[in-house]
Amino acid sequence: MNRILDSAEDPRETLDYSYEKQLEMLQNVKRGVVEMVTAKRRIQQQATKVKENITRLERQAKQALDADREDLARLALQRKQNAVMELQGLDEQIEGMEQEQQKLTIAEQRLQTKVDAFRNKKEIIKAQYTAAQAQVRIGAALGGISEEMGDVSLAVQRAENKTDQMRAKAGAIDELVATGVLDDFSGPQDDIERELSQISISQSVEDELAALKGTSPASQTRALPSSSDSAVDAELDSLRNQGSS
Repeated sequence: MNRILDSAEDPRETLDYSYEKQLEMLQNVKRGVVEMVTAKRRIQQQATKVKENITRLERQAKQALDADREDLARLALQRKQNAVMELQGLDEQIEGMEQEQQKLTIAEQRLQTKVDAFRNKKEIIKAQYTAAQAQVRIGAALGGISEEMGDVSLAVQRAENKTDQMRAKAGAIDELVATGVLDDFSGPQDDIERELSQISISQSVEDELAALKGTSPASQTRALPSSSDSAVDAELDSLRNQGSS
């Protein structure tokens, strides 16, 4: 199953999918930073209102003292203290949110760096894969050409073998026709013509044999009488004459 999936899987699509997932993570982190900043701004606005309220209560306390209304001044100062405590709590929240915002910002920057590095590496791997795929296709094409050339070579060899067989068969047929074993139907030829052809062949053979005998050194030597033979003949003639007398 792994081999089947490996053959069906395109690494470029897998890399693009991983890059999209990393982009989603980066967008989530950025969204978290934005939400954090938004919440901090709301708290800051609330803290600003509390500060304004503290300033207003201080003014009211002074006005009450000026009017000899210590009770109202005391009430204004109590509310001021409550507002100051609320402002301290808001400031603490704002400080904590700023720390969280700083952490998220650093995480976002690191993740952005990793995503950018992954994108560059992804493009390099995709380019390498595309180049390797092109090389494989070229190699496969060249392999196909080599196989076709091998088939062509075998076809040429078979054609040459068949041609040699046909030539040998044609030569054998010509030889059989020339010797008379097979009849030649290519043209009109009767028995008389075949006999005359045979006589002509025989006469040519005899003429060539006679010519060879005439040019042979052994035949020339045999034609001339030797000196020993002349002496024998002379002695025989002498014996014949003595017998007759």
